Amino acid sequence: MRVLFTTFAARTHVHSQVPLAWALRAAGHDVRVATQPDAVEHVLRAGLSAVPVGAPLNQEALVEELDERRSEALESGREGPESLDYLELTDISEVRPERLTYELMHRRQLALAAGAFPTQCDPEMIDDLVRYARWWRPDLVVWDTMTFAGPVAAMAAGAAHARLLFGLDLIGFLRHHYNRVLERRIPALRDDPMAEWLGWTLEEYGCRFTEEAVVGQWTIDPVLTSLALPTDLVRVPMRYVPYNGPAVLPDWVLEPPRRPRVCVTLGLSLLETLGRDRVSLAEILDAVAALDVEVVATVGAARRDALGTLPARVRVVDFVPLDALLPSCAAVVHHGGAGTFQSALAHGVPQIILPDVLWDSARRAEGLERSGAGLQVADPARLTAAGLRDLVSRVVEHPAPARHARRLRREMAATAAPADVVPVLERLTSHHRPAVRRGL
Repeated sequence: MRVLFTTFAARTHVHSQVPLAWALRAAGHDVRVATQPDAVEHVLRAGLSAVPVGAPLNQEALVEELDERRSEALESGREGPESLDYLELTDISEVRPERLTYELMHRRQLALAAGAFPTQCDPEMIDDLVRYARWWRPDLVVWDTMTFAGPVAAMAAGAAHARLLFGLDLIGFLRHHYNRVLERRIPALRDDPMAEWLGWTLEEYGCRFTEEAVVGQWTIDPVLTSLALPTDLVRVPMRYVPYNGPAVLPDWVLEPPRRPRVCVTLGLSLLETLGRDRVSLAEILDAVAALDVEVVATVGAARRDALGTLPARVRVVDFVPLDALLPSCAAVVHHGGAGTFQSALAHGVPQIILPDVLWDSARRAEGLERSGAGLQVADPARLTAAGLRDLVSRVVEHPAPARHARRLRREMAATAAPADVVPVLERLTSHHRPAVRRGL
């Protein structure tokens, strides 16, 4: 069958799709990946066929544009999506049922539907993707949960379609609770910003809105079932397989460390999206290096120049695949990004998370701490060097975090691998593909 992937134009989002794309390719299916020009190079580096759609996303320019709108709105006293910054626009991370009032859920979806998602999936991108899908006629469209051009193109071309998550299913969880609240309201007061935005977008291509345009016909979920958010959706669990892009492994990675090795990384998402980190990497390295450990910091060129002189026990590298580095580590200190979090689970490494507040990082940190496999810093802005050293010591020196991390690793290993999921996708595609396409 023909499978069209489409993703948000960020390196980490492309990387999250590669293992499944290759599993389908290895099974003999024709696979292509559509994304904005910014991310085409990451698709090509993974050895996959890329389809450029729309204009470049240019995340830095996007954030600058949102910042300008916010400044103008605040100066004029306007309230609404335009008065929110990027983090506020995309914040739907509240998962406590008692806090999920209609007002809160409506306000969050209004911000997404009127600000964040249309900016990321502009009409040109959607139009290009629909045109390509109608020409290529995929059987299945697999779309990033933040790229709503995917379901629009699938519905317009008569393809089955599924979401591929990269983290917790915040959208599915929110829609589950919001729809239940809407059912209790009189029809005249059932305002649904996501349905309105996607509804008029779908009408442009002769389709009508259904809930599957928001949550897919089914959901492919790499998050461990024990850590996933509950929804009423069709969920296909899939083992997370780390993919960090091409790399040459340095010799020192193959040598056993003389002291407990601690990896420190702040990932790419916040730096690429907002151009800044939430905490000082230099202060983190100074604090951790004061312990009797070896520190390996993956920093990249954008951060290296600001570090200054570092302690002798700190090894700074531009890039080492976490899949190769983490097996030698006693702990990892990081920002809560999906790739780092999942890679640590895959190798049974205890974690200390300083959430960067993007998307679900704070909820992910809470789930980790509840599992016993690590600790979180509730407010990184107030973290002290002594406080961070204490957290690292507790994770490295006590056996419980490592024991729970190994338990989660076993749960992940027992989850179906991407290759095992392929037959499930084949059956679901055959079931969900519209009858007119099956006849073709």
